[in-house]
Amino acid sequence: MQSTTGRFPDWIRRQWPSGEVHQEVKNLLEGLNLHTVCQSAHCPNQGECWSRRTATFLVLGNICTRSCAFCGVSHGQPGPVDEREPENVAEAVARLGIRHAVVTSVTRDDLDDGGARHIARTVTFVKEKNGETTVEVLVPDFCGDVNAIACVVTSGPEVFGHNIETVERLHPRLRDKRYSYQRSLEVLRVARGLKPDGYVKSALILGCGETETDVLGTLNDLRSAGCDAVAMGQYLRPGPGNGPVAEFVTPDQFKRYEQAAREMGFAFAVAGPFVRSSYRSEDLLAALPAGK
Repeated sequence: MQSTTGRFPDWIRRQWPSGEVHQEVKNLLEGLNLHTVCQSAHCPNQGECWSRRTATFLVLGNICTRSCAFCGVSHGQPGPVDEREPENVAEAVARLGIRHAVVTSVTRDDLDDGGARHIARTVTFVKEKNGETTVEVLVPDFCGDVNAIACVVTSGPEVFGHNIETVERLHPRLRDKRYSYQRSLEVLRVARGLKPDGYVKSALILGCGETETDVLGTLNDLRSAGCDAVAMGQYLRPGPGNGPVAEFVTPDQFKRYEQAAREMGFAFAVAGPFVRSSYRSEDLLAALPAGK
């Protein structure tokens, strides 16, 4: 670990988003009235991902009904759901030539199903319009509603994701009080039971004050819940209203966590300072064993 005092360590550097391709992607998304987690969560990988003509789509608007200490997405009272959004996501995937589409959402506690049907419709439209494109979803906890989880799973995404986000000890401090560490594990467990032949994925942000024992314990919990894939990255404070960075995890420590996850039986594990749950997800899917 490295202290957060002074300047950022050398490995925490990212090029500012720019260039013709970046502007092309920006214009396309704005034209279709779409949001991305790249923008809404102030992701440090936006420049790299958009230069490769890919993005992580954020559906159900860009206002979350919950407020987690680490998250850069705005929170408050969301507006009405854009019913054309699923079709517009499918159109954006087609125009960008995305071969592995990642769809995530804000949490919508104001909707009776948490937005599950809308997410499922998005998966359906993407697949119908984009033949060979695979789909990965990253969903909220739906308040533990099994029917909502099943609605998304049965829409056919190749990867079902729900992020545990942080270790059990820090969960009450970093996550909105309506989230629960055990409920998140149960969401993954339910998805695993509904999707025996697919992939279940989760992610952790590190550098919030967790210990190695904490991280290994959470990885073990995720594996026991049925996760095949896990991503681990460095927490970077999105804005002054978010919690501070406790420490910068070194690249070598990330490598040790990645190796530990593989030894626990994860089919795929990736860890690094700029790794996010959807970062280069197409590479993760390609590396997983086929025909599981």
